[in-house]
Amino acid sequence: MAENLGLSQKASIAQVSRRAYIPAMSQNQSSRRPVVGLTLDSEDAGGWSKFPWYALRQNYCDAVVKAGGLPIALPHEPELAEHYLDELDGLIVTGGAFDVDPALFGANDRHESVTTKNRRTDFELAITRGALARDIPVLGICGGQQLLNVVLGGTLIQHIPDEVAQPLAHEQPNPRDEAGHDVALRQGSLLHQICQSKTLSVNSAHHQAVKSVGPGVTVNATASDGVIEGIEAPEYRFCLGVQWHPEFSISSGDDAILNAFISASSARDERQAIHAQ
Repeated sequence: MAENLGLSQKASIAQVSRRAYIPAMSQNQSSRRPVVGLTLDSEDAGGWSKFPWYALRQNYCDAVVKAGGLPIALPHEPELAEHYLDELDGLIVTGGAFDVDPALFGANDRHESVTTKNRRTDFELAITRGALARDIPVLGICGGQQLLNVVLGGTLIQHIPDEVAQPLAHEQPNPRDEAGHDVALRQGSLLHQICQSKTLSVNSAHHQAVKSVGPGVTVNATASDGVIEGIEAPEYRFCLGVQWHPEFSISSGDDAILNAFISASSARDERQAIHAQ
């Protein structure tokens, strides 16, 4: 579509694209908050309710609100993914105590530790693919990064202790609102530009990780044991995955990630207005 636009319109689009990546709080304080969909976890009957129930940790929503967004929860209805996307300015694929089915990334075996939630995964696949097709900003967090990597053509380590020599404690023993280890950011990556730091102290709550990335996908963060901790896909306006949980706001880098995501989501209306001219 861009090749049919005039030079001034192309310049405007480029300016919007660049601003979308800058974690500037002033850009988030607009009269209309961008609508951000957050994927839910699901549990069978028992525990909190005698009936099946959805769950979402409160600080996911708190972090979106703090960054300037309007969070909404997304029930697992794969056939309604396109309808949800009609209403969304950004998508956060959250984490959870479950795994992506190894068959989805071409694995011939399945580690005994793997547990799946097929309805949730079916929905997250549908809405993530749909968001990328529309160039809606996507942020994958922890298990959400792993699913994003599979959508982008990558594969996963099914159980870190079995595939990584002398691994760090990626399921950290200390509380999740504290750092578990450091990650090194790749210079020149989107993540590095956002966080303005060579390293970040992050929390860690995962037994799986990205193994290989798909075509055009960049590894933007790694742990000292070599485990991939972040990915991004430059062909999209904003497509970023991190293996840790920035919603806990452990470092200024965590806040910058959410601010940049909301800025990119805020710019969507402006981009649509330019294309409509």
